[in-house]
Amino acid sequence: MEKYAELRKAVEKVVLVDAHAHNIVSLDSVFPFIRCFTEADGDALSYATHSLCFKRSLREIAELYGSEVSLSGVEEYRRRSGLQSITSVCFKAARIAAILIDDGIDLDKKQDTQWHRSFAPIVGRVLRIENLAEKILDEEAPNGSPWTLDVFTAIFVGKLKSDVTVADGIFGLKSIAAYRSGLEINTNVSRQDAEEGLAEVLCAGKPVRITNKNFVDYIFTRSLEVALCFDLPMQLHTGLGDRDLDLRLANPLHLRTLLEDKRFSKCRIVLLHASYPFSKEASYLASVYPQVYLDFGLAIPKLSINGMISSVKELLELAPVKKVMFSTDGYAFPETFYLGARKAREVVFTVLRDACVDGDLSIPQAMEAAEDIFAKNATQFYKINVAMESIDSKHAICPKFMSMTYNSSQNDIALVRIIWVDASGQHRCRVVPARRFYDVVVENGVGLTFACMGMTSAIDGPADGTNLSGVGETRLVPDLSTKYRIPWAKQEEMVLADMHLKPGKPWEYCPREALRRVSKVLKDEFNLVVNAGFEVEFYLLKRILREGKEEWVPFDSFPYCSTSAFDAASPIFHEVLPALQSLNVSVEQLHAEAGKGQFEMALGHTVCSCAADNLIFTHEVIKAFARRHGLLATFVPKYALDDIGSGSHVHISLWENGENVFMASGEGSCYGISKVGEEFMAGVLHHLPSILAFTAPIPNSYDRIQPNTWSGAYQCWGQENREAPLRTACPPGVPDGLVSNFEIKSFDGCANPHLGLASIIASGIDGLRRHLRLPKPVDENPSNLHAELQRLPTSLSESLEALEKDDIFKDLIGEKLLVAIKGIRKAEIYYYGKNEDAYKQLIHHY
Repeated sequence: MEKYAELRKAVEKVVLVDAHAHNIVSLDSVFPFIRCFTEADGDALSYATHSLCFKRSLREIAELYGSEVSLSGVEEYRRRSGLQSITSVCFKAARIAAILIDDGIDLDKKQDTQWHRSFAPIVGRVLRIENLAEKILDEEAPNGSPWTLDVFTAIFVGKLKSDVTVADGIFGLKSIAAYRSGLEINTNVSRQDAEEGLAEVLCAGKPVRITNKNFVDYIFTRSLEVALCFDLPMQLHTGLGDRDLDLRLANPLHLRTLLEDKRFSKCRIVLLHASYPFSKEASYLASVYPQVYLDFGLAIPKLSINGMISSVKELLELAPVKKVMFSTDGYAFPETFYLGARKAREVVFTVLRDACVDGDLSIPQAMEAAEDIFAKNATQFYKINVAMESIDSKHAICPKFMSMTYNSSQNDIALVRIIWVDASGQHRCRVVPARRFYDVVVENGVGLTFACMGMTSAIDGPADGTNLSGVGETRLVPDLSTKYRIPWAKQEEMVLADMHLKPGKPWEYCPREALRRVSKVLKDEFNLVVNAGFEVEFYLLKRILREGKEEWVPFDSFPYCSTSAFDAASPIFHEVLPALQSLNVSVEQLHAEAGKGQFEMALGHTVCSCAADNLIFTHEVIKAFARRHGLLATFVPKYALDDIGSGSHVHISLWENGENVFMASGEGSCYGISKVGEEFMAGVLHHLPSILAFTAPIPNSYDRIQPNTWSGAYQCWGQENREAPLRTACPPGVPDGLVSNFEIKSFDGCANPHLGLASIIASGIDGLRRHLRLPKPVDENPSNLHAELQRLPTSLSESLEALEKDDIFKDLIGEKLLVAIKGIRKAEIYYYGKNEDAYKQLIHHY
């Protein structure tokens, strides 16, 4: 169907306006994750796993996460990754630019509207009228008097008007009359009937639940009057829902009395959920009543593939395309937003393609229809002040071209740190006032000289040979999915930045973009995703004065895994761990290491781009809380030449369609590794001397990589051999004889994590392309075989020489970035060669 490639591209590129959704809940909410896949509850949930929606959706979520294809596997990934991380992943994949949230559902531990603004620049509210009325009646009437219809009406209408004029971002009203008494709404309820209805509601006790039909219709009519006055649309639940709904009363044809009422002929009505199974009826109403519009959220993705396609086709049988709108009806779980967006793109493409095949539309008309349905219709209908545009999915990490405005809920945030990590591995930041960040920087970024990506660990100026100088400027464009309130500075936020030549056009020197590029090649060529998890080693040092000079010495002198060492550092870790948790960084364990004052923290594995981001945040957190205790935390590979070195060992696994495919299945490998796993790992082993130029980036790195120090000094691999630079690992829970990942020891805390992982993936790609095989594993100390094994580079000069001879990185990493990296490494070699003791200052850099 190459004929429709242009249409498919248009559907995939358009960013989405999600016109109807609900709040996401915390991971510890009692609302069960199985509800992500069904409208059922109670005993009916036991059958939910047998639905087509569940089987399909679970597979798609696992594929997105790179997790095991099982409910428990996905739930474990969610728990390990944290809410912020999984929401970021889902919203990045969905490419949603604006969301309108009905926050009237009483979900346990739901996030407020503001929280969602970290993931979509435009987040508005839809006010549920029954919820507002019930909240009012749950309170006592003014002055202790009994509730009367007049008192209620005055407060309800007053509150409604106040909210839509004063409250933050209300774009419409919503009614769930279909749930309470049905859609045959009487817009002429008598005063007596309304009073009796109110009395019946109050007699039922608190918390108030309004089910009396006359009172429901009365509230609806008063709300329509307000909506008409403020030109706000009214969303109406129609069609399917949970069992609290009498589906017979949810047919939109019952709305005839309302639609024929001339008082409300100008009030715009949105029929939600494709009115399924009454989609044809909804299409008819939209075709004959100018005030009726349609929204197909919930029907997509809850129906079968055929059901979704049929429902959308039925909507378009009569309804004008300009009246049909997309929404996810996302609720509780970020995965529902992803599934709604993903399936909507697939279904709308199929429907529009078939319309072209049938002769109903030309391809250009179908492309226009896609933009209308997914974004333009809702943008105009709800009067969302945003300039929509299509963006290429490769760059669609977050819809940064949208404007965000500083609002009252952010008033306690004074400053925002925009963080990047340069090619020498140093963390740097620009800081802007919060109002300017939200008003200007989110959309346009901040300027940064090209020279900043050519700096070394020793000198804040561009190194010779990098082709970077003070001429030219890149933009630091914040990746809003990585924006967090700073745990140790509550009036500040921090966010990681991408480097763009202009918003939407990545700069070829951007480390985060380099990792995305190689990850995309791996995905496109082999359908594989890399998960990574870091083991972070660091020293805690205290300041002393010796003969009037400042010195930094170990925090303690306790041995490996000492209980006393942990006890001494416990106050720090009791602050570090909650801080990391607030940043959705998963910590699996920590302990005292063998060096004096040295500790190790193992982070949970996740998709490689998130793992790199997590490592940056982990360094920031550990350093910050050490400072609060008067200490200095350093990740330098060999801070003291006579003590143990510090690394950032990384564990690598390969995932395909939600399954760990690094692990062998059946009898395919004598090492417990799959064929693709072996080829990938063999590529890493083959290119390891060159990889060191990325993962061990300073001369001091090679003081750590020595024989008999568990740092991996020889070019070999082993099975659970901690002296080998590559070690296959079989953690608890993995079947005997199989391995789930391999560890790379030659990675330290001075490396830019995005560039380090990019070099590893590039090497693995070469192994897959050339079908490389692993040599036999080394099952003893490699030093015993030094005559047979190749020594890994003993200096940065040697690893740079290996990189110069290695051709694979030019295409996969990018030639310009590679030139800059080589220039920086040469400058490091020169400087530290001339200044023997200069390494001692590295503790203040890393």
